[in-house]
Amino acid sequence: MNVRFGVLLTPGIEAPEAVVELARTAEALGYDLVMVPDRPYEPGLLDAWTLLSWVAARTERIRLAPGVLELPLRDPAALARAAAGLDLLSAGRLELALGAGSAWDAIDGREAGGWVATLAELPPDGFAAAGKLVDEAAREAGREPAEVRRIVVVGPDADLSALRTLAAEERVDTFVISTDDAAVLRRFAADLRDLPAAVPVVVRPASVRAKRRAGIDYDSVPRSLADTAVEPGDLEYARVRSTYLRGGAPGLVLRPRTVAEVVDALAFVRAHPHLPFGVRSGGHGISGRSTNDGGIVLSVAALNSVEVLDRDRRLVRVGPGARWTDVAAALLPYGWALSSGDYGGVGVGGLATAGGVGWLAREHGLTIDHLRAVEMVLADGSVVRASERENAELFWGVRGAGGNFGVVTSFEFQVDEVGDVGFAQLVVGADDPAELLVRWGAAIEASPRDVSGQLIMGRPRPGRPHVAQLMAVVDAREPETIIERLRPLASVGPLYDQNVVLIPYAGVMANAADGYHQGQGEPVSRSGLIEHLTPEVARAAADLLAGGAVHWFQIRTVGGAVSDVPPDATAYAHRSANFSLVVMGSVERRLDAAWAGMAGHVEGLYLNFETGTGPDKVAAAFPPATLARLRELKRRYDPGTLFRDNFTVDPQEETR
Repeated sequence: MNVRFGVLLTPGIEAPEAVVELARTAEALGYDLVMVPDRPYEPGLLDAWTLLSWVAARTERIRLAPGVLELPLRDPAALARAAAGLDLLSAGRLELALGAGSAWDAIDGREAGGWVATLAELPPDGFAAAGKLVDEAAREAGREPAEVRRIVVVGPDADLSALRTLAAEERVDTFVISTDDAAVLRRFAADLRDLPAAVPVVVRPASVRAKRRAGIDYDSVPRSLADTAVEPGDLEYARVRSTYLRGGAPGLVLRPRTVAEVVDALAFVRAHPHLPFGVRSGGHGISGRSTNDGGIVLSVAALNSVEVLDRDRRLVRVGPGARWTDVAAALLPYGWALSSGDYGGVGVGGLATAGGVGWLAREHGLTIDHLRAVEMVLADGSVVRASERENAELFWGVRGAGGNFGVVTSFEFQVDEVGDVGFAQLVVGADDPAELLVRWGAAIEASPRDVSGQLIMGRPRPGRPHVAQLMAVVDAREPETIIERLRPLASVGPLYDQNVVLIPYAGVMANAADGYHQGQGEPVSRSGLIEHLTPEVARAAADLLAGGAVHWFQIRTVGGAVSDVPPDATAYAHRSANFSLVVMGSVERRLDAAWAGMAGHVEGLYLNFETGTGPDKVAAAFPPATLARLRELKRRYDPGTLFRDNFTVDPQEETR
């Protein structure tokens, strides 16, 4: 675990904003922690708890701690509720530092997770003896001494050589600088980063170790990943175990922050070939392959940068952990956009390796059609760049089957100029679902390419009118043009409700829910690509919905610019389809029986909307010639099938 650095600020009542600005400065300089002393008995100081709440609202990353809350002065129940609330509102950034104050009899040493010392009261030459007392108390309480964090508060004139000794020899893992001077913060930010790491690995409490899953060598987690890895017993586990729709119980979640750490993570995965393994970007994952039960999840959420590489060429580089709402917001000031699904909470990595069916698909194609290069870590740990000029065959495979060959650590896209767009949400009657589908399909296919959209329909409910929700984006700024484009869609059935707005594309994508994913259960989905919504197709879809095995289905528009790309140009090969269908249920056996009625009407499927992973699904996703090329790539780049749980292509099976 690397040494952490913090700042202890004086909560002066005369200049409260200055305290908050110092906290923001510390965050910008890379400090890990801001502490505020709790002295309610001292006049002229702000309440520590109130000030920390304000600092939490004005910062994004830095962790927060009172230094320290004196238990005799706080009601335990009120304190616990306040701490839980601040931790929730700050996205888990609170570190609760408690002290007994003058009530020394209250200290028993059993539950404390850290020891806070002040060099002004305990000089370096006395630290070793005091540390031994802490270690002995931990052992007497049945604790591993290394579980107890060692935090030292130092003054602005601290001797750096003494601090190095404390870090290297006394296991001090956190130094907190007591200062209200921004210049001191800057000086220490430059000097303290040279301190050695405190301990070789993160030592977790016995209560955490007791919840470890079988088959995982937790003690061999690479040092670079140890302080961010999450185990089932960790407090962070609830935030990372599940995805948007699906409950999960992985045995370990690795969270690399750099390309080098992705390399380390894959080395750890290679040492556990018997375990389920999922790669996660944003965690939306309808397919369910970015979580598991008892296995390893590699989350690239921290690789979430968005940067402009070439303004003239509209070339941008995006990390796999970025969410599409963040990408859209970053491109907005330039008047740019990138077609990218329909939900802003989706992560870039999962979508940009499978296809990317979005609000601008008919006019601008799939997300992968804008991809110009990737950097990725292969199964053997090597880092490569792939483009039309470098590793061209790999670049071909990444665009549609990328999860088979490695972890993409950055994408380079050429984006489009897109201004404000018309966004419509319509509710129409669907008493005859098949007739509605035919009308809507014909209206979409007859529309100019600047119209893309989708239809969502649930199963009929007794006593209620059957309706469908239609949504569409019109890439036009003129209200008259938008209304003209929408009129045929609004006429496909009785119009019950409507909402049409003119907003930036980023506004359309600003629909992501805040907080962490809390999916439950194991929903089942099936996917298919459809050429045209003919009466036969529409009747089969209506029968599927009426059968009861399907909760709802969604049809997205493709075609247009998607079909302009030759089918052999990317691994996403089913380019002639005009529609992409996904159905959702909860019982796989029932859903498969119902889906059989659609078998003769669909060709191909979209990986991200399909929960099935068998060879039949792989064969449906890729035509024979495409699958043969993918198997050759798999033999070359992942012969041991490290990436085995993400719609894997079997390198040994021959194409029939």
